[in-house]
Amino acid sequence: MPFFGREELSVIVGLGNPGREHFGTRHNVGFRVVDLLAERHGVKLWRRRFEAACGKGKVRGCAAWLVKPQTYMNLSGRTVERAVRELRLELDDLLVISDDMSLPVGTLRLREKGSDGGHKGLASIIDYLETQDFARLRVGIGEPVGDPADYVLSPFGPEERAAMAAAEARAADAAEAWLRDGVTRAMAAFNG
Repeated sequence: MPFFGREELSVIVGLGNPGREHFGTRHNVGFRVVDLLAERHGVKLWRRRFEAACGKGKVRGCAAWLVKPQTYMNLSGRTVERAVRELRLELDDLLVISDDMSLPVGTLRLREKGSDGGHKGLASIIDYLETQDFARLRVGIGEPVGDPADYVLSPFGPEERAAMAAAEARAADAAEAWLRDGVTRAMAAFNG
């Protein structure tokens, strides 16, 4: 049963891989943005539900679940589908935050819906939900150097860390704007 009234509940999912060895990797940007939101708003991510580390609370005055799937990236859809079903969530109330290799380091791109863009976590969510109609906030991690699989599992270089810390803070701001103002206004404020 949802903690808050259904009419005001949203879910923000940050994509990543569980485990300490993955914490600082490019693929875990979504996890770090959700961690930042939790820290800003005093939401404890201690619960185990939907095969995720998650917590519920108020984010900028809006009732929200913050969710970090623990299924590994390629099965993220399993967690998201369970959350949508169990919380009786409308897809307009779902935001997924992920990394994106096609965007320069630190660039944000918020979209109302769209394809997976080659991202296996987004592909899994689209597969499980059987639709592309959910908002996603992509955070640029830069083009791969060498093998893409190795690249996304590597940490940011020293010259990239400051830009990524700023991008993660802006991504948290964008997620707050999405909650408070809706996707269209948040897109206008944070894209480009």
